[in-house]
Amino acid sequence: MSKRAPLLILAGALALTMTACGQTSSEPSTGAVTGGAAADKKIVMGFSQVGAESGWRTANTKSVQEAAEKAGIQLKFSDAQQKQQNQIKALRSFVQQRVDVIAFSPVVESGWDTVLKEAKNANIPVILTDRAVDSADTSLYKTFLGSDFVEEGKKAGQWLVEEYKDSKDPVTIVELQGTTGSAPANDRKAGFAEVIGADSKFKIAASQTGDFTRAKGKEVMDAFLKSTPKIDVLFAHNDDMGLGAIEAIEGAGKVPGKDIKIITIDAVKDGMQALADGKINYIVECSPLLGPQLMDLAGKVVKGEQVPARVVTEETTFTQEQAKEALPSRQY
Repeated sequence: MSKRAPLLILAGALALTMTACGQTSSEPSTGAVTGGAAADKKIVMGFSQVGAESGWRTANTKSVQEAAEKAGIQLKFSDAQQKQQNQIKALRSFVQQRVDVIAFSPVVESGWDTVLKEAKNANIPVILTDRAVDSADTSLYKTFLGSDFVEEGKKAGQWLVEEYKDSKDPVTIVELQGTTGSAPANDRKAGFAEVIGADSKFKIAASQTGDFTRAKGKEVMDAFLKSTPKIDVLFAHNDDMGLGAIEAIEGAGKVPGKDIKIITIDAVKDGMQALADGKINYIVECSPLLGPQLMDLAGKVVKGEQVPARVVTEETTFTQEQAKEALPSRQY
């Protein structure tokens, strides 16, 4: 062995040590990303929205998009246009793209098990936001973030019972339901019926879907006014249908808020203005600003942290005077 050999061996060993410990090489490591690098990895969320059927939904979409940007989460957004088949297609696309987390507001409650099992098999956590599903297998999603729709219906019914507590005359009600089969439509109807059912003077003469849209609300209310000669109260499952119904009521020569009392749910700015103007009598709030809570939950489930199975948003109710006070600072 030459005298230079030990020096060459020592230099080689030092070079290997520096490369392994200090990663001084400009080439990327082929090993697994750990520690700080994993923490710096941008979360990719696939989000499927119901559609843009109302002012509430538009505000909800904006909240999700702005919160994702603020949280540094890459958002892959899909609009289902109120069709379940579009939403299922979007969820499958998210699975194929290997996103880190999927969040969606289900168009309807039923028919999700197959696609949710596909996400589970791909180890992609799912968060339900705004609306629930009726699957018996709750392991198919990590958590549900949203309002208590049954409680919203109860609050609407409680106001009505209080409003007519001193009257013994029959009270004829018409109901504009949300999208058929959707969680808010099913639950708001159930909560409302439970409360008013305790007093026989309250009678729902007609109940039909208005698809949560202003145009459909007007169309169905037109039909109610023709088929039901005397209507005392309208219960609309959201503000937009109520606003459409106001157009129909005024078109029929009646005064909304007086000739026909109106209760709605949501508390979007247009609805609150109608309440302040006396055209709506009472609004139960359903906040669309779920974005920040959703991004917080997404970060936790991606890290494998435990989250509550149900996260309920805090909401209130509004009378005319309360609407006037709230309007100047209303965000949506």
